[in-house]
Amino acid sequence: MDKKEILERVKKDNVKFISFQFSDVTGKVKSVDAPVEQLEGALDGGIWFDGSSVQGFARIQESDMHLYVDPDTYAVLPWTPDHMKRARFFCDIYTPDDEPFPGDPRGLLKRMLADLKERDMIFNCGPEPEFFLFRRNGSITPVPHDVGGYFDFSSDDEAAQVRTELMYALNSMGLEIEVGHHEVALGQHEIDFRFADALRTADNVMTLKYTVKAIAAQHDLIASFMPKPIFGINGSGMHVHQSIFDTKGTNLFFDEKDEFHLSELAHNLIGGELKHARALAALVAPTVNSYKRLVPGYEAPVYVGWAQINRSALIRIPRYNKGQNKAMRAELRFPDPSCNPYIAFAGMIAAAFDGIDNKIAAPKPLNNINIYHLSEDERKAKDIKELPSSLLEALEALDNDTVLKNALGEEIYTAFRRAKLEEWDDFRIHVTDWEVEKFLESA
Repeated sequence: MDKKEILERVKKDNVKFISFQFSDVTGKVKSVDAPVEQLEGALDGGIWFDGSSVQGFARIQESDMHLYVDPDTYAVLPWTPDHMKRARFFCDIYTPDDEPFPGDPRGLLKRMLADLKERDMIFNCGPEPEFFLFRRNGSITPVPHDVGGYFDFSSDDEAAQVRTELMYALNSMGLEIEVGHHEVALGQHEIDFRFADALRTADNVMTLKYTVKAIAAQHDLIASFMPKPIFGINGSGMHVHQSIFDTKGTNLFFDEKDEFHLSELAHNLIGGELKHARALAALVAPTVNSYKRLVPGYEAPVYVGWAQINRSALIRIPRYNKGQNKAMRAELRFPDPSCNPYIAFAGMIAAAFDGIDNKIAAPKPLNNINIYHLSEDERKAKDIKELPSSLLEALEALDNDTVLKNALGEEIYTAFRRAKLEEWDDFRIHVTDWEVEKFLESA
């Protein structure tokens, strides 16, 4: 929409306030809010804000930052009351010198995709974010909202009603919802939306997360995208289906003559992402809690490999259906919804194109092998590596990966590393309930 169309749409939607949104380096949504009367000026000249206190942004002496509105991201926030109807735009961040701010995660991904477009390529993503709905019970111990299981449904299922309301709201905000269903664990759900280019998809992930939280709160529920909120049951992942199209709409992943119907480019993408998997973990599974999910026994991948029919593999190739060439894709299975999607997708692209540009061959697929049943010696014989077992180990791998570090740039890498080391140190010094139970009397 152009400026005139936006102002007409805002008036028709009876919007009273505008949220100008952006992301910090950890993936938290930040917002500068203004009465709707300020929108026209913001569309013309942007909005100034103080970035000195935002995680990963400017230092005190360089605090002034400039938000430029992305007009294609307009959406009404459907949970806001009519008398205070609010809409949002995502924004790009610029320096006082009117240069793109190198510490802006959204700007990073936007620049990477622009470079790919110069090569006549579009990187598409289709994520599958999982989350839990918990009851508010006045305790820190999470209590699942329902007792359903995988794909369960009943006509009076309160969880299904909440999930339906969530899908309706997200659809109204421009997400093309494909399916929603109950997941394996009690209180666990998944809502999938149609694939799109990585920037729009990252915007959609951000939108989904805060919309789910807002509407859950209206039902007196807590929506959590924490990767492993409860010991002993499945955690929440965000598998990401990836494909590369040319700008004319041809899927560059497809090759009819290949055993797996994958092109050389797709094989090289797999090779690149497997090569960088241990470092990439820091970006796609970026919290201390992420590594409580990435353990054997709960459908989450632990070992670095790929396959067509093996869900224990890090990358899975969904089975090809004849005539559906555009559906060929590679499913990356170790991201989780705690990640900053702009940084996660940027890391995936950097790893993928290191493989593509340098013709990195994918290793032999791990079809018909349950990697969890292999001994350590058997895995070594097959050269199957493991993902990091902790955030600290993942950060150390990232620190040694020049491809991913260079892709992020110094500003984002330094800010991300600093934030995550602070998280690790905070986690390291806190005493958990498990430690008290284990050692209070026995030590």
